Amino acid sequence: MSKNFSLSRQLAQALLLVAGVAACQAHAAKAAPVAAAAAAAATAAQPKLVVVLVVDGLPQEQVTRYREQFGQGGFRRLLEQGAWFSDAHQAHGITVTAIGHSAVLSGAYPYQHGVIGNNWIDPVTKKSVYCTEDGNFHYIGEATQSDDGTAPTRLRVSTLGDELRYATGDQAKVVTVSGKDRGAILLAGKTGTAYMYMEKTGNFASSTYYMQQHPQWVQRYQAGKPQDRYYGKSWTPLLADSAYVNDAREDIVPAKPGTRNTFPFAYYSDSGKLDGEYYSRLKSGPFLDELTLEFARAAVDGENLGRNPAGVPDILGVSLSAHDYVNHAYGPESRMSHDHLQRLDRMLAGFFADLDKKIGMDNVLVVLTADHGFANVPEFAETRGFSARRIDGAKLVDGLSQHLATTLGIDKLVTTSSLPNIYLDYALAEKRGVHRAALEDAAARFLLQQDGLAQVYTRTQMETGAVATRMDTLMRRAWNRQLSGDLMVVTKPAWYFGKGAGGTSHGTPYTYDTNVPLMVFGPRWIKPGAYGQYAEVVDIAPTLAHLLRIRQPSASEGRVLTEVVR
Repeated sequence: MSKNFSLSRQLAQALLLVAGVAACQAHAAKAAPVAAAAAAAATAAQPKLVVVLVVDGLPQEQVTRYREQFGQGGFRRLLEQGAWFSDAHQAHGITVTAIGHSAVLSGAYPYQHGVIGNNWIDPVTKKSVYCTEDGNFHYIGEATQSDDGTAPTRLRVSTLGDELRYATGDQAKVVTVSGKDRGAILLAGKTGTAYMYMEKTGNFASSTYYMQQHPQWVQRYQAGKPQDRYYGKSWTPLLADSAYVNDAREDIVPAKPGTRNTFPFAYYSDSGKLDGEYYSRLKSGPFLDELTLEFARAAVDGENLGRNPAGVPDILGVSLSAHDYVNHAYGPESRMSHDHLQRLDRMLAGFFADLDKKIGMDNVLVVLTADHGFANVPEFAETRGFSARRIDGAKLVDGLSQHLATTLGIDKLVTTSSLPNIYLDYALAEKRGVHRAALEDAAARFLLQQDGLAQVYTRTQMETGAVATRMDTLMRRAWNRQLSGDLMVVTKPAWYFGKGAGGTSHGTPYTYDTNVPLMVFGPRWIKPGAYGQYAEVVDIAPTLAHLLRIRQPSASEGRVLTEVVR
């Protein structure tokens, strides 16, 4: 090859390169307005309303087990048109209502957000306190007891709603409603507005933490007395008998004293009048959830949610409490739980249809999850070959106290308990010459010998932060240095703290309690599909913050679920 040919080739390549660069620049100049327009459209596409649904006490396994029987438009709409995570968890070791609801919109674990249970021991007074009690406030127009839930005072961190209101100069509206005060209050955060079911009157009411009197739309709703329409009605199965063939036989599961565990369930009062007994009975069945969703509809209309005149997004939080009451009474394997979920599915379909008419579901972003799962009723678990029992917590703690007195020669080393937390008197032990490590070791050794207990964590273990297993991680997240006990106990699988016969519970780090639904729907922002990636409920808040383009809640430790974001 000659030198001149080589130079000519280089020159030609250079000319082609220059021409290519020029063409690219020209194309980029033409494309820039298009790209800018697309970016502007994407920026403008914030959801007008974010709806956060928490089904209290719904295990993930029930969604998959009963999926084929769902109708159109409810769970099926979320599962087929939204993103669904099958391996999503409430990833802390004490799985109860208050902790689970706190996680949903704070993105935080108990060791930071400070809600370590439904109840716990106050470190100053040494008395049991309720997660949302605050004697400085009272219900509006309703009788209020000293330990009723009225305010988010004990929630130590911000929530998504708090951050949205901060970002919008308080123009965004955050409204929550629940059959339980803690369900509404802990979703609402510090600056939202919570409404909760009053079991003495059947009203939904707020507290003076939020306002001094209800707005007109709430007063109109209460005046209609929708809760009275169910008096004398019965809850009967929705589907044909053949649909329930795989549910647990009712003769296996004992009914709690004074109750029944077979259909139908009638709603009435022994007095024959509309009174607190009747309104309380409404909680254990589908009618409470019907009322909750009806009040949520009234809130959408009354507060103009999703049509904010400031052009900013709003948040509606709805915690549906009845499934928890049903599962506690009859177990997740029961016909009653099965039927209730089918009824809830139809309720959600109607609710979504109403949102579609009022706002347009293409303007709405929906998240559905649960605060915890459920263990099977012990009697049912035993028929399947598993060791399962209820543990009398009072007897357990009394036994520990007596053991420490006998072995260490000191009375009252156990000061109090709020299981799974047990509190010790370190100062008394040290005064009597027993070091902290020796006290903890003696207590742990005794507890690990008791039927039904699998693990004991001491304050020293928690403070050193040693983590070797997933259970260690979950329990460490559930432990708060200022509030939690000096010992934390974990039952064996299928065992739980309770006494008497009938019913079941939750609260452990096992997957039947942690694995909950996580569904996200919003075609403009979410890529539909079934996702097998591990996810946590604390991922909800940062994901929604990303889509709303606002600051994440103050103690959020979740991740943005980028795999589902368009």
